Amino acid sequence: MIEETQPSVRPWDAHNQKLVSNVHPPGWKNPIPAPRYNLVVIGGGTAGLVSAVGAAGLGAKVALIERHFMGGDCLNVGCVPSKAIIRAARAVAAVREAAEFGVNVPAGVTTDFGKVMERMRRLRADLSPHDSAQRFTELGVDVFLGSGQFTGPDSIEVGGQTLHFAKAVIATGARAAAPPIPGLKDVPYLTNETLFNLTELPRRLGVIGAGPVGCEMAQSFARFGSEVYLVEAEHGILPREDRDAAEIVRAAMQSDGVKLLCCGKDLKLARDPVGIRLRVASHEEGYDVLVDQLLVAVGRAPNVEGLGLVTAGVAFDRKGVQVNDRLQTTNPR
Repeated sequence: MIEETQPSVRPWDAHNQKLVSNVHPPGWKNPIPAPRYNLVVIGGGTAGLVSAVGAAGLGAKVALIERHFMGGDCLNVGCVPSKAIIRAARAVAAVREAAEFGVNVPAGVTTDFGKVMERMRRLRADLSPHDSAQRFTELGVDVFLGSGQFTGPDSIEVGGQTLHFAKAVIATGARAAAPPIPGLKDVPYLTNETLFNLTELPRRLGVIGAGPVGCEMAQSFARFGSEVYLVEAEHGILPREDRDAAEIVRAAMQSDGVKLLCCGKDLKLARDPVGIRLRVASHEEGYDVLVDQLLVAVGRAPNVEGLGLVTAGVAFDRKGVQVNDRLQTTNPR
């Protein structure tokens, strides 16, 4: 039996209980390993699930190892919850702009953030059977819940059992990075992995990083009614995207009330009796603002720790596993 841990989702309502029962069932018993697997997949996110079920569909003997939640970021803390929130925020914007289309909306329309988040949790839970441990077992994949660690170039251990393989796929993904911002370690902050646990709308929200995640959530929370400060070290937003497209997004966000502090320099964070103090210089003007919640959305860090990659003969660095143009590692298996 796998080691049972406290779920990292909150609140512990019927929706999240349904989610966990599918993607990390309490009391799940790992199967007895086959003598040898054609393919072992480490990581049950999007890439891992597709690899496992695709190989099993071709007749391969496949094992899938996941230490946290099946479905990975996409189902649990990425695509699904974020798009559910964005859709709700779009509905809020449509109501506010209804008069432009000749639609009369009564004054005083408000947003129930608690219901917005409950809808998100319900949709996520309703989708979770598609990525569930039970479903992939029924599709012919041996599902092991627990932390996997390579014990050799063609073997990996999980839950005290050793799996031998002809080939393996490392699909452990990445997590939110903690940038070296002065004071960050001293203040509570959210990432995409904890943002969707909120049940109350923060009156003031600080967002660090104007990439896709930062921009999506900054605009959505501004539409819900938060006072949002978006800090970006580079000029403008979405620095990796087409500049004309980014300008369209910037204009839309500012019309929704997002306060953009780009070219942010000398960012410092500190605890305050009434929130989190954020000091930054933007376009040679200093800002000193208080926020109730802080979302850090600056980059990703690869999940390579604890995998035993050195033992497996797999080279890696701070950017992740090193691969060639065919996505092969330094271990031919």
